[in-house]
Amino acid sequence: MGQVRRMSTARETDLYPPVKAFLEDQGYVVKSEVGAADVVAVRGAEPPVIVELKLGFSLALFHQCIARMSVSDEVYLAVARQPGKRFGKALKDNVKLARRLGLGLITVRLADALVEVHCDPGPYTPRKQPKRQKALLREFARRQGDPNDGGQTRAGLVTAYRQDALKMAVFLFEVGASKGADVARETQVKVATRMMRDNHYGWFEKVDTGVYGLTPAGAEAVSVSGRVLGTQ
Repeated sequence: MGQVRRMSTARETDLYPPVKAFLEDQGYVVKSEVGAADVVAVRGAEPPVIVELKLGFSLALFHQCIARMSVSDEVYLAVARQPGKRFGKALKDNVKLARRLGLGLITVRLADALVEVHCDPGPYTPRKQPKRQKALLREFARRQGDPNDGGQTRAGLVTAYRQDALKMAVFLFEVGASKGADVARETQVKVATRMMRDNHYGWFEKVDTGVYGLTPAGAEAVSVSGRVLGTQ
C-alpha cells in the first residue's frame, strides 16, 4: 500500500484497498461506490455483501448500514482500528450494538492493512443475566421513595445502600456510639455492623469492640440531609 497515512490525515478511501483484498481472498468480486454503497462484493449466486467505510464509529454509520439492509442481509460496517483502551471499549460496545442490529463489524489497522471481522451479520438474541435482574429488582425494592432525577450522573446518586447508611448515621447522631447489633435492630438494617466496618462513605469509626460512633463527616451528612428535607 506504500506509506500509510497517520490517523490525523487518513481518509475513508484508505480502508478500501485492504477490505477489497480481504474479500477477494475469499473469492469475491469487489467494486466500490456501487449505488449508495461504499463497497459491494459478489460471489456466485450468493447475496451481495455490502460494506460501509468510516474512520470511526458514529450513529450515522449505523444508520447507513441499516439503510443498506433493504438491499442485502449481508451488511458490514468497517472502521479504522486505533490503539488504546478507549478504542478497545468503543469496539466492544459497538460489536454488541452491531450484533443486536444484525450487522457485521470489521476493523482495519491502517499501519499494516490487517483486517479483522469481529462479528458477522445475522439474527441475535442477547443472553439474559438473571443475577443482574435480581440485583436490579432488589435495589428497586430496598430504595425508599424516588430520590434521584432520571438521567443524572452517578456522582451523588442516592442508592438503597446510601439510604441505609444515612439511617444508621442519624441513629448514632441522636444516640451516640452504639453496638452494631443495637444499630441493626433500631434501624432495621441487618448488615449495619458490616456497613459501619466497611465505612464506604467515611461516616463511621470504631470506638470499641463491636461499638461504632459517628465521624465529623457523618455528622455533616446528617446535618445536610436534615436541611434538604427541611427537618432542621
